[in-house]
Amino acid sequence: MSTLPSQRWGYIRIITGTIAGGILGFYVMYRTENFYKAKWDERLKKYEEDKLKKEKTQLESEDTLFITDDSRSQQSSNE
Repeated sequence: MSTLPSQRWGYIRIITGTIAGGILGFYVMYRTENFYKAKWDERLKKYEEDKLKKEKTQLESEDTLFITDDSRSQQSSNE
């Protein structure tokens, strides 16, 4: 018994749809992952820049504190 032409056409449609759906799904997930990764890389870069700024300002404020303490100690020793 051979299969009917309409049944064969149905199998072809199912197989083609499955393959095309898999390719489309893979492509969509690939694009989503790349977008998500780029977004988080940008956030990480911004976070690192902010962290470096905070550390730099903290070091500058500590340096200023030491300089003012040194100048006070020198003034008191001179008197």
